[in-house]
Amino acid sequence: MLQALRQISSRLRDLQSRQYTTPSAQHSIYISKSTNPYFNLTLEDWLFRHKAPEEPLLLIYRDDPCVVVGRNQNPWKEVNFRALRERPGVPFIRRRSGGGTVYHDLGNTNFSIHLPRAKFDRHVTAQIVLRAHVSGSAYKIVNKRAYHHGTMLISTQLDTLGDLLRTDRNQETMVTKGVASVRSPVCNLQQFSAIITHDSFTDAVIDEFRKEYGVSAPVRTNVVALKAEENLAQAVNETDEFKSIEYIQKGMEELPSWDWAYGQTPEFTYTIHQTFDWGKVTVEFSSKHGIINQCTLEIGNSKLSDSDMRAVIELGRLLEGQRYGFLKNTWDNQEETGPRRDVLTWIDGIVHT
Repeated sequence: MLQALRQISSRLRDLQSRQYTTPSAQHSIYISKSTNPYFNLTLEDWLFRHKAPEEPLLLIYRDDPCVVVGRNQNPWKEVNFRALRERPGVPFIRRRSGGGTVYHDLGNTNFSIHLPRAKFDRHVTAQIVLRAHVSGSAYKIVNKRAYHHGTMLISTQLDTLGDLLRTDRNQETMVTKGVASVRSPVCNLQQFSAIITHDSFTDAVIDEFRKEYGVSAPVRTNVVALKAEENLAQAVNETDEFKSIEYIQKGMEELPSWDWAYGQTPEFTYTIHQTFDWGKVTVEFSSKHGIINQCTLEIGNSKLSDSDMRAVIELGRLLEGQRYGFLKNTWDNQEETGPRRDVLTWIDGIVHT
């Protein structure tokens, strides 16, 4: 009897492993078991690009703590990098869709509804989640396909969310061509009903998705073995087989890269002021794609000699062509002293990423 149970257990583990490791974009409903945001955001994009464009798709996932900004946003305008540095292991990520900045953790459930562009109606997709509960969301539209995705705060760490998305008042002088987040008060669903969980929200969204788009095959998220032709909910684990798919591999490599995370930042200008005991300094940055194109310094009420003033003003040329937010690398090895060092230390303290 014991041997038979062991054989059954072994068989179940084998089937479960196959269920999680067979990459396929042919199902209608996906539930990611990974909490790696780089994998989940790339999986979402892979499904979006590879699912038959005429068929509906639902993806549900959760992420380890991270800050996610929209495709066309300025992270230095949206993210409190000082607070982020105090939380090692919490990354900032630029997603591939538009919308505003959000905080993810395991108390936050994310959904993504993909549809043919001709049938896409964001009000309808929003109602699916509203009927399940309530949410904030964003959209992406391409030639034949569109998706609506969003977040559900169930039991997220609201204090962390507030700290990471609260920017410095100095950044009010940052003028960007990117999309600004619309900040609103938030709360967790468990404040209203303690019985709401990730699983109950998942079940509710799946039910509403099935009703709206006629996905009639039974959905059993805890089944052990699934056949592609049955069109059941597909559980996905972050396996080597999935990560070996070239599209997913390249996507996961791109998301944390400087070129994507910072280099995609829209053009912006930023003016800052500081008074030192030797004078008042005004610095104006002009940046595009994360690179400082122009940096000018002006000194008022100066007590410096002409040579010291020129030395400070020349710092603008030193910083031009450098990566905004990573300026310390340009002068760490230089033996700066006096007013020049004062200014560089001040600038780095403000823009340091």
